[in-house]
Amino acid sequence: MNHHDLDDLKNEFDKFVKDKCSLNPEDNMANGQNPDAGDKEDEEPVPQFVDALTSKLLAPAISGVYLSRLDIKRIAEGIDESIPIKERIKMVRALFRHTTKREYLETAFAEINKHINGRILIYKELSETFPASKKIFDDNIEKANKTMKIFEQIVNDYEEIEPTDDPMFV
Repeated sequence: MNHHDLDDLKNEFDKFVKDKCSLNPEDNMANGQNPDAGDKEDEEPVPQFVDALTSKLLAPAISGVYLSRLDIKRIAEGIDESIPIKERIKMVRALFRHTTKREYLETAFAEINKHINGRILIYKELSETFPASKKIFDDNIEKANKTMKIFEQIVNDYEEIEPTDDPMFV
C-alpha cells in the first residue's frame, strides 16, 4: 500500500466524519440524521399497560435489572418480531404496540423472563464470589422476581381484542 492511498483513505474518512458524525445535534438534524428521532409509528397509541410496564421494566432501581437496547432487540427476535434500535422506551412500545392476543403477551414476557433470569444467575454468582455485596445482589434478585410477577398480573388482566370488536361500542 503506498502513501498516496493512505492519504486518500484519510481524506475520505475525514469527510465522512465531518458530514455524518457531527457532535452538534443541529448539524445531524440538518442532514436528516437523528437515530433517536421519532417517526409516525412512535406516535401510534399503545395498550394501557405499556406505559406502566416501561416505567417499571426499564428502571433498574425498580426492576432490579438493566435491559439494554440490544437486550430488547434480542427479546424481539426471540419472539420473531423485528424492531429498530432506538431509545429503549420506544423499542418496548414498538414491541407491544400491536398486541391483541394474550398468547403474544405470554410469549413476550417469557422471553423477557429468560433475560431477567440470566441476570439473576449472574447476581447469584457475583454474590457468592463477593459475599460482602450479597445484600445488594439479593435486593436486586428480589426486585427482579417482583417484576416477573407483574408480567403474570398483566397477562391475567389482559382482555383480548378481536378485529371485529367495535371500539365505540362499549
